[in-house]
Amino acid sequence: MTSGNFRWARLIVSIVLFSMLAACALPRSGPNKAEIYASSVQNQGDAFVVSVNDRVTRATAVQPALGFADEFRDAGMIGSDTINAGDRLGLTVWENVDDGLLSSGPVKQTILQEVQVDGTGFIFVPYAGRIRAAGNTPEALRRIITAKLEEQTPDPQVEVRRIAGDGSTVSVSGSVGAQGIYPIEAPTRTLSAMIARAGGIAIEPEIAQITLIRGGQRSKVWFQDLFRYPEFDVALRGGDRILIEADTRAFTVLGATGGQSRVTFNTQSLSVVEALAQVGGLSTNAADPSGVFVLRNEPQEIANQVLGRADLVGDQRMVYVLDLTAPTGLFLARDFAIRDADTIYVTEAPFTQWSKIVGALTGSLAAVGSVGTSASTLQGDF
Repeated sequence: MTSGNFRWARLIVSIVLFSMLAACALPRSGPNKAEIYASSVQNQGDAFVVSVNDRVTRATAVQPALGFADEFRDAGMIGSDTINAGDRLGLTVWENVDDGLLSSGPVKQTILQEVQVDGTGFIFVPYAGRIRAAGNTPEALRRIITAKLEEQTPDPQVEVRRIAGDGSTVSVSGSVGAQGIYPIEAPTRTLSAMIARAGGIAIEPEIAQITLIRGGQRSKVWFQDLFRYPEFDVALRGGDRILIEADTRAFTVLGATGGQSRVTFNTQSLSVVEALAQVGGLSTNAADPSGVFVLRNEPQEIANQVLGRADLVGDQRMVYVLDLTAPTGLFLARDFAIRDADTIYVTEAPFTQWSKIVGALTGSLAAVGSVGTSASTLQGDF
């Protein structure tokens, strides 16, 4: 075979390889801008593609609203000495006679070390009978017992002591310094005070959420809001359960970025700029800064507002487009809020795909040249 034939063979092989590269999809991180726009509702697709502007930013700036229900906020403070079912009391009775109802001989004092308040709120005192203790203060209960005993012994003196009880307790669990069951006492009658009693939170305050469960009701609030809004520092009730846990919201980042992963929120609110910064920003070698997309299932109320419509029903697939190269692009990305389950996708620059084609083609031509050289060597040998 002559050298001219080999040159023609190389040219033909090159054309064939180039055609194959053009026809085949080269490796890439996802769809390009044209393909995303082609999937829009305007092009018979199933997603609305919307360019982000100030109006869109305001319409989509919705963050989870956390706060205690009125039932929690309107509950009054329990008195520090109020007796509750399950509490334990200490009683001492002095009688002004030698042979009393409860005492005899020279000892005129009777001590009842621990009297349990039963589940219905009553206690039993000898000769005074069954007395309701729950809801009373120790002083009020003292007067009630004294009045009962006066009917049978002259001028009795009664002392009632409230021992730290089992009834007025709350449980604190989750990300706290010391999980456990704690009594409601004078210094720990509010939510923030009880959390401090349990050693404080063990996670970043920015992402800490407090859930308060009372009977069949539950409400959740941001930890920092306990101090921003005094009405959220609610009064506690016996049997309350307090759960401290980290924010579970997360978003996903794909495409030409510093890292592709599922990322949890590290603040209560998060913008596109902050979200991209968490994964190392855009890839300087591959990203197209004019093709930053946020994919989201938007509730119908917000979708109608964004699109200026009123006929959409149910959640809508929305693709928000950010062009960071525009004069206000970075400002819009700084103001556009990311929400739970969002997907941020950054397209590759056209140059990146061209570089891949050139690289693949150059490698293929080198392989063809190697084959041609080998063929020439073999021809010379023969």
